[in-house]
Amino acid sequence: MSRRDRHSRGLRRPLLPFGAPGHRTRAERFDELVAASVERLEPRWAGEWGRIEFGTEEVPPSDPTPWEDGIPLGRLFPSDLGQPTRVVLYRRPIEQRADDAQLPGLVRDVVTEHVAHVVGREPDEVDPEYGSGP
Repeated sequence: MSRRDRHSRGLRRPLLPFGAPGHRTRAERFDELVAASVERLEPRWAGEWGRIEFGTEEVPPSDPTPWEDGIPLGRLFPSDLGQPTRVVLYRRPIEQRADDAQLPGLVRDVVTEHVAHVVGREPDEVDPEYGSGP
C-alpha cells in the first residue's frame, strides 16, 4: 500500500484543477512576469537589442563576479562566438526583496536595467515607468 492510498480509498485528487490560476507554481508565475516585461519593451526596442534571450534561474551561482556587491537580481551575459546576448533574472533574490504587490514592478525594473545596458540608454529612457513601483 502506498502512502497516498490510505485507508484503501484510492489516490488523492489535486486540490485545484490544472487550469486554475492557483495551480501554477511560483516559478511559472515568475516566468510569466518576466515574459510580460519583455513583451512590453519588445515593440520599441527589439530592433536595437538584436539577438537576445531572456531567462530565469532560481538562484545565482555561488561564485559572484568581482564587481558585484551582495546577491545579484539578474545578470547580463554578452554575446560571444555566435551566441546571443543573455539576460538572466534570479527568482529567489527578487522574491525576497518584494512582496506580491511589488513583485511585477521589481521584475519590470530589473529587465529594464539590463535592456538599457544592451541598447546603451538610461533605464528611464527605455521604460518611462522605471522605478515607479507596481
